[in-house]
Amino acid sequence: MSDHPQPAPGQPIVFRGGTVLTMDDQHTLLRGGDVLVVGERIAAVGHALEVPDGTFEIDASDGIVMPGMIDTHRHMWQTAMRGYGADWTLTQYFVWYYLEHGMKFRPEDHYAGNLVSAIDAVDAGVTTSVDWSHGLRTVDHAEAALSALTETTGRWVFAYGDIFAGPWEWAVRDDVQRFIRDHNTGGDRLGFQLAFDVTGDPAFPERAAFEVARELGLTVTTHAGVWGATNDDGIRLMYDNGFMAPGTVYVHAATLTDDSYQRIAATGGTVSLSTESEESCGQGFPPSWALRAFGIPMSLSVDTSVWFSSDLFSAMRATLGADRAHEHMIAHAAGQTITHHALRAEQVVDMATRGGAKALGLDGVVGSLEAGKKADVVLVKSGDPTMFPIVNPYGHVALQAGRGDVHTVLVDGQVVKLDHRLVGIDVARAKRLAGETVSYLESALGTDVWNAGMNPEIPESKVLDNPYMYTEFATARTHADEAQATAKAHTHARSEVQ
Repeated sequence: MSDHPQPAPGQPIVFRGGTVLTMDDQHTLLRGGDVLVVGERIAAVGHALEVPDGTFEIDASDGIVMPGMIDTHRHMWQTAMRGYGADWTLTQYFVWYYLEHGMKFRPEDHYAGNLVSAIDAVDAGVTTSVDWSHGLRTVDHAEAALSALTETTGRWVFAYGDIFAGPWEWAVRDDVQRFIRDHNTGGDRLGFQLAFDVTGDPAFPERAAFEVARELGLTVTTHAGVWGATNDDGIRLMYDNGFMAPGTVYVHAATLTDDSYQRIAATGGTVSLSTESEESCGQGFPPSWALRAFGIPMSLSVDTSVWFSSDLFSAMRATLGADRAHEHMIAHAAGQTITHHALRAEQVVDMATRGGAKALGLDGVVGSLEAGKKADVVLVKSGDPTMFPIVNPYGHVALQAGRGDVHTVLVDGQVVKLDHRLVGIDVARAKRLAGETVSYLESALGTDVWNAGMNPEIPESKVLDNPYMYTEFATARTHADEAQATAKAHTHARSEVQ
C-alpha cells in the first residue's frame, strides 16, 4: 500500500487547503481551508489548523470539501436491475414491479440489489441514503435487505414497505413490528421509517399503518402527487385524520393543488424531489417552482437505478434545469423573457446536503461541516479538466463536477474512499451477486418476457388507473373513461400472479 497510504484506525485526518463548503447556517465558504477530523467527529474547520501529532493529511488543494450528500428516497432493492427500464413509463414500471414480476425477487435478490446500491452510493459521495424498501413480501426479505446495508459503511434509513399488500395489512403484523423494534436501536447510523402510499380511498384504510408508525415512533415517507396514483385526496385524508406531521417526507409531490401544498407547509413536512424520475416517468412536472412558492423545504433523491442516475450530482443538475425550464416556459407563454433565475446552484447543493439532513431529523448530526458534527465528509477533486478552474464552487458542484470526481469519502470519520479507490469494500463480490440475480430473474421470466420487459412495445391501452394491486379502490379523478377497463385488467393481473 506504499503507493496509496491510508490512515490507521483512529488516526486524526485533516483535509488541507481546499475550497470548503461548510453548508452551515451562513453557508460559510473557505478558500484554502482545512477540515480536521478526530475520531467520529469534525474537530475544527478553518485556515492553517493546528493538528495533533501524527495526523493523516489529505491534500485538498484544487478540490472542494463538502458534507456527505444525503439521498432521501432510493429503491435500493431494484439496483441489480440497473438500467433495465431505461425506456419505461411509470405505468410500465408499475406493471413490471407491482403487478407481475416484483414478487419473484427472493431475499438474496434484495440483498444483492441493496449491496450494489449501498456501495454505489458511498462511491458517489452519498453518505446517507433512505432505502425506500417497498418490496418486502416477508421479513426474510427485510433481514436480507438490511444486512446488505449494515455490512457496508454508510449511514442508512430503512423505510420498511410492502407494495404487495395494503399497509393496513403488513404494518400491523407482529413479525414486521418485531423486526423494526429489534433493529431500531437508536443509533444515528441506522434509522427507520414506514414507507407507504395513500390512495385517497375515503375509507382511509391507511389509518392503521399511520397508527403503527406513531406507536413505533417512526416518521412516514409517502409517494404523494403522483399522476394516476396519488393526489389531493390522500393529502386531505392525512390532514383530516391528524397524520400530517413534522418529519413526514412527501416524495415527488408533483401533481398537487395549492391546497395540498399549503397543508404540507403548515404541518412541517418536506418534499423529496426525484427530478430525473419526475421528468421521465410522468408523476408530473418537477415541482420545485411550486415548493419554493409555498416555502416547503426540499431534499433530493435518486428514486431507482432501474432507470436513472444513482448520484446526487445528476439530481442537482436535473433540478436546476427543470426549475429554470419551467420559468422560461411560463414566461414565453406570456410573451415575456426571464432575466434572473430564481433557483440558484447554492440552493440545490443545500438540498443535497443540509436539506436531506433536516428532512430526516439528522440536522444535529450531519449535513454540514461544523465542529462537533459527525464526520461525513466528501472531497471532490481530480486532475481532469472539468475540475479547474474552480471559480464558483456551488456552480462547480451543481453543474460541472460528477461522481467520477469524488476523491475521498468519510463516514463517521472512517475512510470509505481514498484517492478514488474504495476502501475495505469487496466490489467483485457485489458484482458477482448482482449477476446471479440477473441470471435468476432472466431464467424465471423466460428470455422472451425478459427481453420484452426491457424493450416495451407501445400497448393498446396506454393508461393505468390504479397501480396498487392490494386494493380495488379506483378514482374517476385520474382516468375516468378507463376506470372500468383498468379494473378488469387489474383483476386479471392479480389472477396471473396468484
